[in-house]
Amino acid sequence: MLTCALPGITFAAPTPAAAKNILVFGDSLSAGYGIEVAESWPSLLQTELERTRSGYKIINTSISGETALGGRQRIAKLLEQYHPAIVILELGANDGLRGFSTADIESNLDEILMQINQIHARTTLVGMKLPPNYGEPYITQFQSIFPRLAAKRRVPLLPFLLDGVPAEQFQADYLHPTAASQPQIMRNVLQVLKPLLR
Repeated sequence: MLTCALPGITFAAPTPAAAKNILVFGDSLSAGYGIEVAESWPSLLQTELERTRSGYKIINTSISGETALGGRQRIAKLLEQYHPAIVILELGANDGLRGFSTADIESNLDEILMQINQIHARTTLVGMKLPPNYGEPYITQFQSIFPRLAAKRRVPLLPFLLDGVPAEQFQADYLHPTAASQPQIMRNVLQVLKPLLR
């Protein structure tokens, strides 16, 4: 059963037996912006986990517009509330789109990873890319954050969440993927997540 912790929306109450919770901690790309929540990749991932009888439950705490700093301020409470076994960390895109300091983005994501590590939860770090109009120096600095943090914290990295999503499967803003793209995104995440499920 998918548990959605978006503001004002609750599909299922968290349970004390949280040993197999997977916390999806991201922004609009994981919150299902512009599509039905049931069509979003976290919902499709829950369906896949049920199909394979893994026993894991997705708890989606993603918020549209969330930044790495906002995530840093929220993570402790969520870890305490849900005691996840695994965290899928998908943040940083909004920071990059707003041109925030890459050093600050990296510092905030690193703090989140450190707090997850302190509760001994396993982590998948999700990388992002920026549109070409942000200029090569900034794009390179931004994209280097994710592999560097993955190596530092020794966590598996999905280099790019939207890998394999064609241009026609984006919404009118050219930033958010459509419902048609969500199965591909789910497969991208699952490929990196699978070793952590064993």
